[in-house]
Amino acid sequence: MKSGDATAINISEPSSESKVSDTKGKSTTAETKGKAAAGAPAVATTKATKIARGGWKKGLAIFDFILRILAIGATLGAAISMGTTDQTLPIFTQFFQFQASYSDLPAFTFFVIANAIAAGYLVLSIPFSIVGIVRPNIVGARLLLLIFDTVMVALTAAGAGSAAAIVYLAHTGNSSANWVAICQQFDDFCQQVSGAVVGSFIATLILMMLVVTLALALRKQC
Repeated sequence: MKSGDATAINISEPSSESKVSDTKGKSTTAETKGKAAAGAPAVATTKATKIARGGWKKGLAIFDFILRILAIGATLGAAISMGTTDQTLPIFTQFFQFQASYSDLPAFTFFVIANAIAAGYLVLSIPFSIVGIVRPNIVGARLLLLIFDTVMVALTAAGAGSAAAIVYLAHTGNSSANWVAICQQFDDFCQQVSGAVVGSFIATLILMMLVVTLALALRKQC
């Protein structure tokens, strides 16, 4: 090379293929960022919805537990009140007496058995209700409770209805059948059995509320 010669430097321009690849890479990155930004609110909304549903079901489970405690008190109180009903009236002498007891009437005996069974079932159902509080999304335990609660509604309603009919006759009598009203003489007996019947009807209403609560919880699950 001579000192007088000029040195030529060639700078090649990037090819069209590399430009296209760079453009595609940038557009792909932009699309990925856009999808990620669009997907984040959807994930957050889904999580918030699941939390809201879980809170609603947990609230129903707590309400279910409270109702069961109240139903235990109502059924057990009705059974004890009816089972301890007994009154004796002395007539003229102590050797000639009239006695009124719940065991004298099959309807009252059935009433005591029905409410005792319902009270025992409700005590056994408490652990299942607690499981519903701990695991709000559980289905099997709620479905089992729904079936047996419906059976208990029918049992307590039958017991309360049959006893209520006898209590009505004891208060009013029936002149066509020559049944006299005994509550004028056995006032304590009638007051106690009447209170027991009212308690059993209250228990039936609470059990009906339990059925509705469980049905709502299962519907929200679906």
